[in-house]
This record gives sequence, C-alpha cells and structure tokens, in this order.
Amino acid sequence: MKRARVLVVEDEEALRIALVDALRAEGYEVLEAADGERGLELALREAPELVLLDLMLPRRDGFSVLRAIREDRLQSAVIVLSARGEEWDRIQGFEFGADDYVVKPFSTRELFGRMRAVLQRLEGRAPGLPADVGKISIGGAQVDFAAYTIERDGARAGLARKELELLRYLLEHEGQVLDRMRIQDAVWGRESESTPRTVDMHVLKLRRKLECEPERPRHILTVHGVGYRFSRGGEGPPKS
Repeated sequence: MKRARVLVVEDEEALRIALVDALRAEGYEVLEAADGERGLELALREAPELVLLDLMLPRRDGFSVLRAIREDRLQSAVIVLSARGEEWDRIQGFEFGADDYVVKPFSTRELFGRMRAVLQRLEGRAPGLPADVGKISIGGAQVDFAAYTIERDGARAGLARKELELLRYLLEHEGQVLDRMRIQDAVWGRESESTPRTVDMHVLKLRRKLECEPERPRHILTVHGVGYRFSRGGEGPPKS
C-alpha cells in the first residue's frame, strides 16, 4: 500500500532533518521547506496528503501559510507543530483549518500516531455520506462539498476543512442530540488539543454561513447544557 506524501515545513534544521529521516524510514515520500513562502509554494504545487507545519517561520508565519492553504481549497491535512501551547494558539490553529496541533517537544511515536489518525479520517471522513457527494441543499443554502463553499442568496462563502467535516458529521446524525465531547472526538479526534470551545466556535462560524438568521438558527440548534442537534429542513420559521 502506498504511503502518503508528507511536507515538512520547519526552519529548525536539526528538527527538520530528524523528521525527514524518520518519515522516510517509515516509508513516507517527504518534501521539505525551511521557510513559510517555500512551504506554501510546495503545498500548493505538490498537494501532499499531509503537511507538518511549524508556526514561527521566516518569510511567512505558519498561521499565514495555513490560512492561504485553506483559502486555496487545498485538501491536504495539516498538523501544526509548535512550541506555542497556549489555548489561544491551539484554538487559532483549529480556526484556520488545522487538523491537529502538536506541542513541542514531542516524541516521534506520538507524532506518527497522530498522523495515522488524521490520514485515516481524511480517507474516510464521511462514512454516512457518499464519498463523491456534490451539492446538497440545506434550507435556502447550497453546499458544494467539492468546492468547499456555501452559497445563499447569491453570496458564496468558503468553508474551512473542519467546518466541512463538522457539517458532514451533523448531516450524518440529523435529528440526534450530540454532546460537545462526542462532536469533538468525532471531528477533531480524541488525541487532538481541541476543546469544547473549539466546537462552539466552529458551530458559530458555520451558522454565519449557513443560516438565514444566524442569531436565530433553524438548522444547527443548541441543546442547552448538552450540545447541538441538526435539522436539514429547519424547525419552523424564525421567531419574530
């Protein structure tokens, strides 16, 4: 079975060399970059299955690279590698579309375990929906899974990878009450650094793009004290 291609974007030479050597020893095809500009160039040109991305990079910082990758609709999985382990940094990473966030220093064994989990989710991220699903209507919105967009009233908005995966998960479990931890484990993975607040922030961003009136949602409904419930057709008109 062919191993995934991995792009390592890391300016610390000793760490980059160690990662590249370890990945190649595991059978991965590896690309490498020592700064953000080169990393973004390789990511967009080569479209690797996975990007290992440092945040504090010369020429272009990791958050900027990650944002540009998602704005270009690149479907590569991204694992952030950073010494910055504060909650705000982790949440920012997930908001920009990271699939996982690993705080330095880390063990190679831990990293490889997280890589396998991310790649497995990437290969089968929508078990309840056809893999080649195209567009789907949700209320008055059209969701294009292939283009990572939502269109409503002629206005089109882009979807980050985690927003799309969250929406897919909600669609798979329509009508069910889903607590935040269950959503977090399913969409971000049990080994990720995400928190229930991460789920809430992504729900808020999805509502702004999907709902006619985000402050009075009809599709992504809050179940107070528990989590959320999804209704594709909506649950009655918004209250006036």
